[in-house]
Formats: sequence, C-alpha cells, structure tokens
Amino acid sequence: MSVTIKSAREIELMRESCRLLEIVHNELADIIKPGISTLDIDRYGEKRIRSLGGIPNFKNYNGYPASICVSVNDEVVHGIPNKHRILQEGDIVSLDAGLIYKGYHSDAARTYGVGQVSPEAQKLMDVTKQSFFEGIKFAKAGNHLHDISNAIGNYAQSFGYGVVRDLVGHGIGTSLHEDPQIPNFPQRSKGIRLQPGMTLAIEPMITMGRPEVCWLDDDWTVVTEDESLAAHYENTVLITDGEPEILTLTLK
Repeated sequence: MSVTIKSAREIELMRESCRLLEIVHNELADIIKPGISTLDIDRYGEKRIRSLGGIPNFKNYNGYPASICVSVNDEVVHGIPNKHRILQEGDIVSLDAGLIYKGYHSDAARTYGVGQVSPEAQKLMDVTKQSFFEGIKFAKAGNHLHDISNAIGNYAQSFGYGVVRDLVGHGIGTSLHEDPQIPNFPQRSKGIRLQPGMTLAIEPMITMGRPEVCWLDDDWTVVTEDESLAAHYENTVLITDGEPEILTLTLK
C-alpha cells in the first residue's frame, strides 16, 4: 500500500479543487425537483464544472459515460443519467460528483429528497450524513484508519440500517482512487496510522434494509438486493495536526 502525503502546495491545489466541487454540488441541490430528468442534472453539472475551470473526473473513467452519478431510491451509487428517468415527488436521489483542477481530484456525494419525502426516507438521509460526521471525529493524526470505519458502521447499524460492504471510500489526490481503501463497516484490524497530509474520500453508503447490493446489466448501477432505499454522503477530508479539514464543505 502506498499512501501519499500531500505537500503544502498540493494541499492548496486540493483545497481549490474541492472548493469548486462544493460550488457545483450546492447549485445541483437547487435544481433537484419533481419533473427534472437525471440527464438534466448531469448536463448542468458537467457544464458548471467546466465553466469553473475544472474537468469532470468521472466522465469516461473506466468507461463511465457521464459526469455526475445520479442514483435514485434503491440505487446506491453509479446510476447513469438518462433523459427518460424523471424524478418524482417523494424520491430520494444521490449525486456523486468530482472534478480535476490543475491535476488534483476532488470527490463528494450528497443525497436529497425530491419534494416532500417520507419521514423514513428523511431519517435514512440524516443518519447517513451523520454517520460521516461520527466517522471523522476519529480522522486525526495518530489514530488508525479503521477507527473511522468502526464509528461510521456502529452508528448506522445502531438504527438497524445496512452498511454496504462491497464499496468503500478511498484516498484521493493526483488520482481519483488512491490508497488506502476506507471501509464503512467495523473492522477487526486497526488499519494504517493516520498522518498529516493524507487526503481521504470518506463516503458512507447506507441502506434502509440489508447491506447486500448487486450490479445492473449496465455494469455500473449498484442497487440494493432487497430494493430498499439507499443513501450516500461523501466528502474529501484532509488529515492535519489537529482537527480534520473537510475540503468539500467550507462555504457558509
């Protein structure tokens, strides 16, 4: 395993890449409403990424055909945008997006309700988001990587939710996916010791039912096997000498 430690200059470039991505996510949140197609979301996101001087890092990544992963209801991640997939009142939709700025990647995901959603769906989204924040309480130099995994998984499972095991978080920098892998479920091993300068994409993927997932025939879209709702929340995080810095969550 080769985990990169970023220099001060690299960290500044990561900060800017992540700041631009945060702008895109905030604007995407504003267009989520019943009647919009998932392709409309993708087109808006790609156009905005490019207008800010970034490059969509998901587009053509291992053959993925879009810039924004748009996953609806029981789709966990990697949903492919489609002009015929129209968001309906009560849906939940996860947007996973990233960009490259001067050679450095950013990655973040959010799950939103479309119009009015059920209390059960809202709770799933809230718990998924909070599980991220439970995890990064341990994202400090000197702690171990799996302290983060254990905190995320234990929190989500305390609500009876499933924690997806087939997909994990990851390091990030000059590549979209770097070492280390970051599970969202409790681990027996400690994992590597965290050091200042590590940049990590921490991304709980939580289901309302069981944790098992499967891939659709498009070889990208991951869905829950039991067709239960799924939510996804992700930020790119910098390990520092003190509290972790959430690079994709800075704007007030």
